[in-house]
Amino acid sequence: MLREELNDALKTAMKARDERTTQTLRMVLAGLKDKDIAARTKGVTTGIPDDEARTVMQNMVRQRRDSIVMYEKGGRADLAQKENEEIAIIERFLPKQMSPAEAESAIKQAIAETGAASMKDMGKVMAVLKQKYAGQMDMSQVGPLVKAQFGGG
Repeated sequence: MLREELNDALKTAMKARDERTTQTLRMVLAGLKDKDIAARTKGVTTGIPDDEARTVMQNMVRQRRDSIVMYEKGGRADLAQKENEEIAIIERFLPKQMSPAEAESAIKQAIAETGAASMKDMGKVMAVLKQKYAGQMDMSQVGPLVKAQFGGG
């Protein structure tokens, strides 16, 4: 399903001669193909499922955000702009990310749900958040927010 959307968007971008979108979607599809090939050794012959594909795409977005920071520090606004454009294209195919207020509310709910009382229980809270909100929260950014709820941030 997700791959069909990506392939359809690629065809549309190619017809429109939209170079940035075409290049970005080809890069995404190549990354997914690499994961498909790696999954074959585990007996997965039909390709990785959509949720795993979204995780790959979220990692691509995270990598670009890291690159933007480096490019801005290095005074390369042109390359930072390119990365921002790629992020916008990739995010069209990902679930909408939670706002900071929504994330905070979800964290408080997960803490209440698990009965977490201290930093020792952080793993339980993170597990609930991953299960319920996979794709809607960047777990690398959620960790410090959970710590802050326990007074450890």
